[in-house]
Amino acid sequence: MLKLVGTVIDFPFRWAAIGLILIYRYSLSAFTGRTCRHAPTCSEFTLEAIKKYGFWPGGWIGAARIYRCRPGGSDGFDPIPENLPSIGRWYAPWRFGRWK
Repeated sequence: MLKLVGTVIDFPFRWAAIGLILIYRYSLSAFTGRTCRHAPTCSEFTLEAIKKYGFWPGGWIGAARIYRCRPGGSDGFDPIPENLPSIGRWYAPWRFGRWK
């Protein structure tokens, strides 16, 4: 498996994504309201996933969490996974997230 976490290529994307999440949290989030049904919030979850696993897997884990936050989705305590799923691959990134 191609290792993307912790590589030189990963760092600019990781920090750009972290910057965008922080901009969202301190600007747009105030206007949209703080109505996340999960703990930690979706932005915290995605931020921690990107910090822990890197831009590519962490971003997909965060995207799956944001998808689960839709009407009819899940709620409650939902921490980031301890380990990356073994079925996740760089060429099939949707496998990193829990979509249900």
